[in-house]
Amino acid sequence: MSGRVSLRPFRPEDFDAMWAARDVGSGRSRSEDDGVMQRRLRARIERSGRFVEGRIDLAIELDGRLVGGIEARQPREGLPRGAYELGISLFAEADRGRRVGTRAVELMTERLFEDPETARVQASTWVENEAMRRVLERLGFALEGVLRSFMPRPDGGRDDYALYAATREDWEARA
Repeated sequence: MSGRVSLRPFRPEDFDAMWAARDVGSGRSRSEDDGVMQRRLRARIERSGRFVEGRIDLAIELDGRLVGGIEARQPREGLPRGAYELGISLFAEADRGRRVGTRAVELMTERLFEDPETARVQASTWVENEAMRRVLERLGFALEGVLRSFMPRPDGGRDDYALYAATREDWEARA
């Protein structure tokens, strides 16, 4: 990887780049109400950098340039206290394959494990997303299984997702 990867809160001036990239990998239809979506995105930017309702969003920078976003979620229902789910998005194809995502996941995971109550960090990805699977495996996340017929597709079908996790013990052992 060439360049320095860092995480920071999103800033209001990031809105345009985030809005332009909002459909990257989401499968979202552009028919949704853009006004509602813009308000949600502005609220997400405003909350960025701190845990609000079980979620923290951070910007990914490469050499000071915004290239994506990463989040950690601990929904009230679905995950027990001390367990987090990661999500990541790199906005441009040109920034992929440069280990930017690897470093961003590593930085976020380190941040989460700074809290002594964090016991587990997990991430799921489409089983055919070899790049993300390599990121997780490179960082020591263990494949725990495949969630069959997990993620709905726009065509009405469902995709299988691979679930990976790193426990505190896993993370500390890799150091």
